[in-house]
Amino acid sequence: MLDHLVYRVPDLDAAVDDLEARLGVRAAAGGSHPGRGTRNALLALGGERYLEILAPDPAQPPPAEPSHFGPPVSAPVLATWAARSILLEAQAELARARGLDLGPVRDMSRARPDGTVLRWRLTSGTRPGDGLIPFLIDWGESDHPSASAPGGCTLVSLRARHPDPRQIRAWIAALELTLEVEQAERPALIAEIDSPRGRVTLT
Repeated sequence: MLDHLVYRVPDLDAAVDDLEARLGVRAAAGGSHPGRGTRNALLALGGERYLEILAPDPAQPPPAEPSHFGPPVSAPVLATWAARSILLEAQAELARARGLDLGPVRDMSRARPDGTVLRWRLTSGTRPGDGLIPFLIDWGESDHPSASAPGGCTLVSLRARHPDPRQIRAWIAALELTLEVEQAERPALIAEIDSPRGRVTLT
């Protein structure tokens, strides 16, 4: 099932201001990812789902390893999504047997502004499919981030576009997930969100 959307931006504060103007809800600071060179802010999307606004952290040096999200972006983009898994290794191994390698499983953590440390595990490889293939995440015993993120918005739908929709659908099926994928010249994720300001489309 869908866990969260990753909205990559070059500047976190500017993106939070822009989304507040568009949605009518201000995202709350999530925290920094030590050693990864990033920080985030969060908005709940209903049903234990959330929007992660992810940006470079100016308080950290550039990471030693490239991000599995790819190089930094110059403009905001709905870059990818995460699917929740309670059998992370088994699901990743099944996908690998079906031709989809999600990369190694890594332990990660960050401290919330209130000092609470969240710990999770995720698949951290470079995935095919131009961001349309999700990574898998398991929150273990940590509180789900949607529980403390500002509410008021609801994810209505998530769909995708890609020049090779048949291949994208095959990889999604290898994860036993579903995603509507349309033929298009360029790849894109499209999220429809109901908000206090009406329905908003993020791409």
